[in-house]
Amino acid sequence: MLVILLIFVVGLTPAIISAWLSVRADQDEKHGEASAPTAFGQSMLKLMDGNTDMHFVEGLGYMMGDITCDLNARSPYLRCAINPMGPCDGCSAYAPKVLERQI
Repeated sequence: MLVILLIFVVGLTPAIISAWLSVRADQDEKHGEASAPTAFGQSMLKLMDGNTDMHFVEGLGYMMGDITCDLNARSPYLRCAINPMGPCDGCSAYAPKVLERQI
């Protein structure tokens, strides 16, 4: 009998802990308390600190590097495949965007 009770306790413990943490997180959210900043927000703030190469593009968000270059990765983390870390100024692989004229 004791073994069966022990099996039930061990089996239900993770579910009880998970439910308790879920209720606690909902209460913190309801009261406006943030338990931890999101990983995306933290990494974006770290990227933006002291980085003058970030540009905000409406509808796309933050982009790094020269946004007029055709090789730009359009990413907040990477400039391009050819020169991912270096500055875009004076890059030998600069390829201006070719815009087709629409009639």
